[in-house]
Amino acid sequence: MKPEISQRGYEMPSSPIRKLVGAARSAERKGRKVYRLNIGQPDIPTPPQAIEALHHIDRKVLEYSPSEGIESLRDKMSEYYSKFGMTISPDEIIVTSGGSEAVLFAFMACLDPGDEIIIPEPAYANYMAFAISAGAVIKSVASHIEDGFRLPPVEDFEALITPRTKGILICNPNNPTGYIYSGEELMKIADIVKRHNLFLFSDEVYREFCYTDQPFISAMSLPGIEENVVLIDSVSKRYNECGIRIGAIVTRHKELRANVMKFCQARLSPPLLGQIVAEASIDTPEDYMKYVYEEYLKRRDFLIKRLNEIPGVYSPMPMGAFYTVAALPVEDADDFCKWCLDEFEYEGATIFMAPASGFYTSPGEGRNQVRLAYVHNIEYLAGAMDVLEKALAAYNHRPV
Repeated sequence: MKPEISQRGYEMPSSPIRKLVGAARSAERKGRKVYRLNIGQPDIPTPPQAIEALHHIDRKVLEYSPSEGIESLRDKMSEYYSKFGMTISPDEIIVTSGGSEAVLFAFMACLDPGDEIIIPEPAYANYMAFAISAGAVIKSVASHIEDGFRLPPVEDFEALITPRTKGILICNPNNPTGYIYSGEELMKIADIVKRHNLFLFSDEVYREFCYTDQPFISAMSLPGIEENVVLIDSVSKRYNECGIRIGAIVTRHKELRANVMKFCQARLSPPLLGQIVAEASIDTPEDYMKYVYEEYLKRRDFLIKRLNEIPGVYSPMPMGAFYTVAALPVEDADDFCKWCLDEFEYEGATIFMAPASGFYTSPGEGRNQVRLAYVHNIEYLAGAMDVLEKALAAYNHRPV
């Protein structure tokens, strides 16, 4: 006999991004090179200013920081947002331990057990995990690869609204699809939010990486819902420093900030060293940001062209972030991804991808899709695509 774990533990989904890590390590132990396109861990060096700030920490005590984050960091973040036309005071910013904690604390502060939140899918898989942690219920509205994962019709959102609906969550630019919502689409969302008095959770951690001619529009700039918006942010991808774990919740809703602070105080403080690095990172020169942007643009163009040259593969052109969802000529991408790591190699190499089924809550959706992150240089991506093409041919002709 042994004690039973919680039902919440049983319901918590495994990460589609990380669930095959064991199989990837096993492949590497066998001597195979593993092309890792499963996770958004950039290979671009962190800005020198950030590394120097870490090297030159001159403190006798590494103390707790304020639960809401160091004031000088929040001042710098306020200045940063002004570059995007957002007037946000430091008091409206709460520093968190990564964007993940920002999502979790926002859900915990806004949603009661049984409350519902509407999310276009496919969606970042950890949203589902954080909703389960808060006891909330995800209601998904489908977007489709055939039209590039554009915003579903307003009627699809309206059909899901019940007395328990508390919010809509969007990721813009989107992870996993790379879609960017237009001003017209954002206004449609704002109209729903206003008419039903909902929260709008807007994850905007990839705002620097927009590859369209239109300027990025933040949900914080939408008129008429100023106190409905809960902005989720992070420095992880912006400055290629995922390991420092610094994110933020930004909202003009005063009572919500007070509620979030209770959770922040319970976990004491966000990482001190991470905040020091993040503050220095905000002074990163524009030439670094321009280089990173142009590098991702080249990688995107190469990867999408190469994917669509493989027989039976289709990927729409992502407009932002550094991910794409691709349809493969297989019935079960989960099985294919695991098979690649367990059984396949081409010239001593194999490939690690994230099965897209884990980015959907609707059963059966995304079964032939994968998410790919173009966070490696073009030579690396070229090798990965060679392996993928050979793997698909071998998988579809293997004896069954």
